[in-house]
Amino acid sequence: MPEIIIKKVENEAEKMKFIKFPWKIYKDDPNWVPPLIFDIKSTLNQQKNPFYKHSKMELYIAYKDGEIAGTIAAIVNHSHNEYYKDKVGFFGFYECINDKNVSDALYNKAKDFLKANGMNTMRGPVNPSTNDTCGFLTDAFDEPPVILMTYNPRYYLDLAEGFGFEKAKDLLAFMIGSEVIKDEKMMSKLQRVSDMVVKKEGLTIRKVNLSDFKAEVEKVRQVYNNAWQDNWGFVPMTKEEFEYIAGTLKQAVDKDFVLFAEKDGKVIGFNLALPDLNQATKVLDGKLLTLKIFKFLQLKKKIDLLRVIIMGVNVEYHKKGIDAVFYLEIIKEGNRKGYRGAEISWVLEDNLPMVQTAVKLGAKVYKTYRIYDVAI
Repeated sequence: MPEIIIKKVENEAEKMKFIKFPWKIYKDDPNWVPPLIFDIKSTLNQQKNPFYKHSKMELYIAYKDGEIAGTIAAIVNHSHNEYYKDKVGFFGFYECINDKNVSDALYNKAKDFLKANGMNTMRGPVNPSTNDTCGFLTDAFDEPPVILMTYNPRYYLDLAEGFGFEKAKDLLAFMIGSEVIKDEKMMSKLQRVSDMVVKKEGLTIRKVNLSDFKAEVEKVRQVYNNAWQDNWGFVPMTKEEFEYIAGTLKQAVDKDFVLFAEKDGKVIGFNLALPDLNQATKVLDGKLLTLKIFKFLQLKKKIDLLRVIIMGVNVEYHKKGIDAVFYLEIIKEGNRKGYRGAEISWVLEDNLPMVQTAVKLGAKVYKTYRIYDVAI
């Protein structure tokens, strides 16, 4: 019998082994986009990432016959438990060879940690929360992920379900392609709806003011914590958390795709779309080396896809068509800049207003991501 040992990550050297393990899993997969090692280290830094002020996490590495064979994180998010009055723990940063024994050992180790901390359910993957990357890809394995979306081998689903995980929720990714942008009838209708909504609600649509970044981020946080309060998996973010995440995204932002909806001088809605930097960062292979950065900058100029990552309005303005106003502005600006389309992700499968709006726009579901639960 092969020897399988699970070890807790205790120091920086072991953490680097944990971070670099995915390169073994995906070495022959042309669709995988290596994450920046710097970003993963930052996310896992429990001294600097404010997420860990209300949560705790342990990292584990699986060894099979002395070779690294898998990784997992066990996470207790106290903010989640306080918000939902439940005892759900999480797993994340899961990577594993195609071996049920190794996978089961990893899941059992995470389960033991969560159970010892009073949890009765294990949910994931979240890396390390639903405000970060999350979900296992369930289809479209022949396409690379867009910025800040996950990617995994198909067999991860079999290993999870073989352990006893069941679907908790599916997250949908829609694609708006060039056929929508070029559909004059569709765009004319969207323009009429947008004009009507702006006039009826007395809205002003403006772009982000990056010179007042901190104040703008706080306005976004207030909308975020209001707009998503009834969404499954939502957990309010502290000011410190939101500023931290915003800081990690700032270098990826194109101000022309960061929009605010204001009424009577108050921000009541927000939209963020990002260029799909994955098209360029892949060449970096996780490292910020000088020669690779030159190639990255060349590829960055050729990016042809957007990801609509956040779109929301305060609860009292739901179902008033403000999302259509945002979509029109993003499509028009994307068309002006030569983008071929945009991914809208992720959208909860049962968020019917968002799903229906995307479908009416001509967007189609082209990828699905799944979050799993198992009782512990």
